[in-house]
Amino acid sequence: MTRSSAFPTATPPQTEKRSIFDTHHGFTRTDDYAWLRADNWQAMFRDPSLLDSRIRAHLEAENAYQAVLMADTAELRKQLFAEMKGRIKEDDSTVPMKDGPYAYGSSYRLGGEQPRYFRTPRDGGTDEILLDGDAEAEGKPYFRLGGVDHSADHKKLLWAFDDKGSEFFTLSVRDLGNGHELADRIPDTGGGGVWNAGDDGFFYTRLDDNHRPSKVLFHALGDSAENDRLIYEETDPGFFMDVGGTRSNEWIMIGINDHETSEYRLMRADDPLAEPKLVAVRETGLQYDLEEGGNIFFILTNADGAKDFKIMTAPVENPVRANWRELVPHEPGRLILSVLGFSNYLVRLERKEGLPRIVVRDRESSEEHFISFDEEAFSLGLSGSYEYDTEIMRFTYSSMTTPAQVFDYNMRTRERVLLKTQEVPSGHDPDHYVTRRLMAPASDGELVPISLIHHRDTPLDGSAPCLLYGYGSYGITVPASFNTNCLSLVDRGFVYAIAHVRGGKDKGYGWYDDGKRAQKMNTFTDFIACARHLVAERYTAHARIVAQGGSAGGMLMGAIANMAPECFGGIVAEVPFVDVLTTMLDATLPLTPPEWPEWGNPIASADDYSTIAAYSPYDNVAALDYPPILAQAGLTDPRVTYWEPAKWVARLRERKSGGNPVLFKINMESGHAGASGRFSRLEEIAYTYAFALKVAGKADSVSAAASV
Repeated sequence: MTRSSAFPTATPPQTEKRSIFDTHHGFTRTDDYAWLRADNWQAMFRDPSLLDSRIRAHLEAENAYQAVLMADTAELRKQLFAEMKGRIKEDDSTVPMKDGPYAYGSSYRLGGEQPRYFRTPRDGGTDEILLDGDAEAEGKPYFRLGGVDHSADHKKLLWAFDDKGSEFFTLSVRDLGNGHELADRIPDTGGGGVWNAGDDGFFYTRLDDNHRPSKVLFHALGDSAENDRLIYEETDPGFFMDVGGTRSNEWIMIGINDHETSEYRLMRADDPLAEPKLVAVRETGLQYDLEEGGNIFFILTNADGAKDFKIMTAPVENPVRANWRELVPHEPGRLILSVLGFSNYLVRLERKEGLPRIVVRDRESSEEHFISFDEEAFSLGLSGSYEYDTEIMRFTYSSMTTPAQVFDYNMRTRERVLLKTQEVPSGHDPDHYVTRRLMAPASDGELVPISLIHHRDTPLDGSAPCLLYGYGSYGITVPASFNTNCLSLVDRGFVYAIAHVRGGKDKGYGWYDDGKRAQKMNTFTDFIACARHLVAERYTAHARIVAQGGSAGGMLMGAIANMAPECFGGIVAEVPFVDVLTTMLDATLPLTPPEWPEWGNPIASADDYSTIAAYSPYDNVAALDYPPILAQAGLTDPRVTYWEPAKWVARLRERKSGGNPVLFKINMESGHAGASGRFSRLEEIAYTYAFALKVAGKADSVSAAASV
């Protein structure tokens, strides 16, 4: 691989080396860049000004270096931003969802960065703004709204915000009668809460110093937060915890889970002083979720070997596992993703043969029917309902060529009403594009799905550049949904492709199992197989492929860079989880203990240590001819800490053999999700796309139509 001529020659920051050593299971590692981790990281997440001045200087030098290498894309980034912004309806709003006398929704004002929450009379009328995100964000470099929940009596609003990017949310209560905030303001929460039945208090999770939701508390309005009643404390740092309620306002549900085990505790919403009751004790590998059903709970579970899940019921008076009864049996290859209960119906979202589908079941007759769609690949979502006793449920539909559509569906009459189609103000003609679903042969014979879109005029002779996106962890499926942003690449002749690699649930739960822990290497080899298949099918060439992934997908980017750098012309790793072994060896970090079921516990297991060490990107950087690499991060990110990509970039520059640059761009005022405003986020995407266009030799395509 020769040095890319797209970038000017410039001297990157020289990262000081300070060797430290650690030994586990007889293996000793040397880490020259561990000093980039701030010793006071917990305090710094709450107050970024506390960052060590030497670390800050290094990060600012990285930003200065990437600015030099990307300086010639300034006009291109402006053009990309304008295009992407032009596809957004600036004063867009959701379709309000009915609840009692009102319907609730969210909207944006022209030029607004943050959403506004509003309500309108149930059958139509004047909107009433309940919460204005732009007003709350004024003067703050970062602002992100968390949960927003109106009380059942429609008199109060419980809402959360994060103004550091570190995901320590503050809860606040607004009186909807006069618009004033009550004195009930609680910091360091998980980002949401749920009202009790009397609407005179709420339940919430409190984060500890290590950013873990370790306590569920009840706050009585008007009381001091110091007096909040502890409802439940989770002492095992390996479990996440959240608290929610049911639409009937009858139950409070405390959910406790890691990536393979779950547990629920229940209490009546009208009795905040009661002790929560255990449903089924946590049992390693047993997963279950609860959904209300009147005098029963619906239970979505993998119990009794139901790998792709089944649905059971249990009486609300005593929903212990001994009382679970099967309703919808397990069917191998049909993965049930979620269920939604109504007074007369049960709705489930499931995935079969790689595609989602919605099934509606009449609770009285047990008759089922499907909601059908015609496209080759598409995305579905259940939007739910505020109301339980209703015949109407809401869902969303889109494909890579079809803008998002919102439907209300009558479960009795089977009438489908289109409420809204996503507007693209600058125009969108689906006939200009082609979407396909390919199957790439993996090295072990499995077929890996690829969803892709390209302009109908793009030549498929191997000359087109390609952005290949991947994730492949935690069972998350990347939907083949409409993405207005990627059209800026597609209109410039790119093939935009999604590799549905193992580690997601695209082909059932087994697809997830085959891409985690000891089988994690399949995620990486699948992605490489997808790249090779796209080349074999003449969609692109290896030197024209820009790989992209974020978070755990950024780990994927680091791994494929080490395993097959020759297969890619460029790599974009966003908030990349690249120092996997070091992080999994540090039980003090926010997500480490809950992540052990996903990656393995290298502290306790020599086998897990060896497995992770074999692919951890930071540990496997070698004297290879890497393509140009762009790493991006946020300073206050508690999920993938900034020092992981900072260390990775330093080691890449130290060890690589080729002359291609490694860029590191860090947002000093954000966390894991990047910029918080909808337009400032577009500026970050424009930067990423400019890098991809630069690598592909398309940076001069200022007009979107120029290359097609």
